[in-house]
Amino acid sequence: MHTNRSLLRMASRTAAFSFLMAGAVTLMQAQQPASASSSAQVPFFLAAASAPLNLTAPEAAYSSSSSDALSDSDASLSFKSALDASQPPPRRRYGRPNYSDSHTNPDGSSKFAFMAGAGLVTPTQDTGNYLTNSYVFQVGVGRNFSKMIGILAQFDWNNFGFQRRTVVNQLNLYNSQIASYNAQNPGNQIPPFTEIGGSSHVWSFTVDPTLTFYSGEKTGAYVVGGVGFYHKTADFTTPSTQEYCDPYYGCVQYQANQTVDDYTSNAVGFNGGLGLTYKPSRFAGEKFYLEARYVFVDNSPRAASNTNFYPPNANQTYYVPVTFGIRF
Repeated sequence: MHTNRSLLRMASRTAAFSFLMAGAVTLMQAQQPASASSSAQVPFFLAAASAPLNLTAPEAAYSSSSSDALSDSDASLSFKSALDASQPPPRRRYGRPNYSDSHTNPDGSSKFAFMAGAGLVTPTQDTGNYLTNSYVFQVGVGRNFSKMIGILAQFDWNNFGFQRRTVVNQLNLYNSQIASYNAQNPGNQIPPFTEIGGSSHVWSFTVDPTLTFYSGEKTGAYVVGGVGFYHKTADFTTPSTQEYCDPYYGCVQYQANQTVDDYTSNAVGFNGGLGLTYKPSRFAGEKFYLEARYVFVDNSPRAASNTNFYPPNANQTYYVPVTFGIRF
């Protein structure tokens, strides 16, 4: 009986001590700071993102005066504002570059133009009845006002040969005049011509505006037209033996063409045509061109006479030069 009482008192003391310890632990947990427990429960990436938020920003003015906590919409606005503030400023927008200076137009094209080329020329209409195909060369300098519009001061030399029937007619005409002279001057005979040849050419100075209506990275197309001064000539020759004398080596004879008759005609002329260009590189300043023009020279006709044995030289002139060259 005594033993039972002792066990009962020991159990009561143990239970009381356990209850006392449990109460003490509960009291200590209740006294810990709320901020520590709340921060421990916030995910790491949200805690890092919310650190630079400024609650004094305009978004905070929309929060309720009766509560210090932000609503969900206010928090998202503050978070977005913070992210925007951390981004770089937007890139500045620029207009089209302006390259204008003493040598370059605002669109990047060169202010100065140069061209040189050569090719073939074909007489047309009535001109083809007495002249034949030959060669042409041309050179020009000028001013570009943009990639599309320019103007050139140009020199052209168009060379022609004579049709066979033209040469035969002239040979017969000259020999008939020689026969008439010999008949009137028996003591001063002139030998008739056995052969004649010759050539004709037209050189010109023109002013030629140019319009580029297509311009790709490497290819382009343009139209050209102009007006200027045209000088037309015809020169008839016969083979002759010439002699050259040197004081040290003596005299030497050689064969050369001697001019027996020549004609000139000056007139205003007009031209127009189409050209194609090709750049070897998209960054190249030079470009190759292929061009065809139609040329009309408004010569004033002259009647045949004792001083004009070749009236066609004064006829209106028509021809088509096709040239290939380089432009800058």
